[in-house]
Amino acid sequence: MKKLISVFLCLVLVLSAASFAAAEEKPLKVAVCFAEALGDLGFNDSAYEGLAKLEAAYGVQGSYVECKSDAGKYLTSLVDAAEQNDIVVAVGWQYWDALTEVVPQLPDTKFIFVDNGLDGVGDNLLSITYAENEGSFLAGYIAMMTSATKTVGFVGGEDYETINNFFVGYKQGALHADPTGTVLAPVYAGDYESPDKGKELAIALYSKNADVVFAVAGKTGLGVFEAAREQNKYAIGVDSDQKYIDPDHIICSMVKNIGESIYQVIGQYIADGTFAGGTIWEADMSTGIISIGYGMEEEMPQQVGDDVKAAVEELSREIQNGLIVVDSTR
Repeated sequence: MKKLISVFLCLVLVLSAASFAAAEEKPLKVAVCFAEALGDLGFNDSAYEGLAKLEAAYGVQGSYVECKSDAGKYLTSLVDAAEQNDIVVAVGWQYWDALTEVVPQLPDTKFIFVDNGLDGVGDNLLSITYAENEGSFLAGYIAMMTSATKTVGFVGGEDYETINNFFVGYKQGALHADPTGTVLAPVYAGDYESPDKGKELAIALYSKNADVVFAVAGKTGLGVFEAAREQNKYAIGVDSDQKYIDPDHIICSMVKNIGESIYQVIGQYIADGTFAGGTIWEADMSTGIISIGYGMEEEMPQQVGDDVKAAVEELSREIQNGLIVVDSTR
């Protein structure tokens, strides 16, 4: 009997220890706050893919909220997420003021600000900026080398520093390909949620002899693709490899892999506890986060020739080695 009681007590202790360990190993909670909404097939969707990858790889307990451009929700969505999660990722420049207010008040929550360099707010905030100008240089080169009219255009979501960082690189790359070519003045939709506006602006650029238009406008850019299809012209995608949306008219995309940057930062924190709070990380072309995508090359029509692709690879190396300095708005 004593032996049975002893065995029983041992089992109780083992089970109790296992239960305690399980309680201690709670999954990391990560929330992504979107100033706008999912469904853009680019920037926001890429950020969500980073969260999904963290869930699959590390068992992260993920959640997200969409503010859908409702300014009244920026602060409240951030506070609510911070109170319930270990890490909060803010996607959209609209969170600038809210983060400035909230970060110092919640030092136990870690924050990541995507696509904006907010500094000096707290050691619990890591900002990520991207060298979109470098990738856009390559996109501009491809646009001009592909253009039959030697005239290319650009549709931006808004007249803002980050969007213009795309444009200055794009213009420089296009003129690097052909100094006598024409880069039309950028046009802006004023928001990122209006495909109709994107289509209207793209049609206007095509009417000015452009036959390639770079869309840097979130969901608004989907209208640029529609215009390219209807006008039988070309477009360039952004953030994700968007060629699959219309392989016949989207010649390539300037990939700015937001999701991968989120995955890398949080993955490193999970692996070794490292979190570079209080700093700004610029993800440039050398990180692999900035690149050019041509879709599934073996299965999709390719408007960009192999010779141009080879030249793009060489230009990429020259940029990374500092032989080409790309213009920037920063």
